Amino acid sequence: MESIICQRPLRRYNPHMRKWSCYISVMLVGVCAFTVKAEPPAASSSAPVAEVRSDSLFERATAGVDSLITAGFQYLGIRYRFGGTSAEKGFDCSGLVHRVFKDALGFDLPRTAREMAGRGEQIQRDDLKPGDLVFFKTMRHAFSHVGIYIGDNRFLHSPSAGGQVRIDDMNDTYWRKRFEGARRMVDDSRRPATSVGG
Repeated sequence: MESIICQRPLRRYNPHMRKWSCYISVMLVGVCAFTVKAEPPAASSSAPVAEVRSDSLFERATAGVDSLITAGFQYLGIRYRFGGTSAEKGFDCSGLVHRVFKDALGFDLPRTAREMAGRGEQIQRDDLKPGDLVFFKTMRHAFSHVGIYIGDNRFLHSPSAGGQVRIDDMNDTYWRKRFEGARRMVDDSRRPATSVGG
């Protein structure tokens, strides 16, 4: 179920965006809750305040998480196509994820869902934050499907043949039984990628 997708500027009106407009607004407000503000230095301190930089792509790009989610939402309703290379023709699960991260954050994720599962920091389900990747076993091999967590137990993904990019609830029986884990992407310049399942 994995492929890549060529860049596609989103220029045409997508009627599927309208019904999600209110939901997007709520999600963006929720994303702001994850932004950590640094406390100002004490007036009596003359030492320079060092900038704290996380090696987590998600944390480093917290200010851009709203862009990540919005970039994903703009593809709602685009049909699935195995091996598709453009939004006009359709794309599959990893193609969608790859394109959204590339467009919104400039981060070049691996080619397939299984490769993506071998990157980043392993996250427990209870610790999920918007922008994390969620993986499922929808075929015979592990990590055969990937989506982008958007909060409230929901994730954005391109499902399968005959489907369209949509938002699903991870608590639904089908997805709950097939959930295999989650990853928070890591900036490779700061930390080596972890292995699949590690």
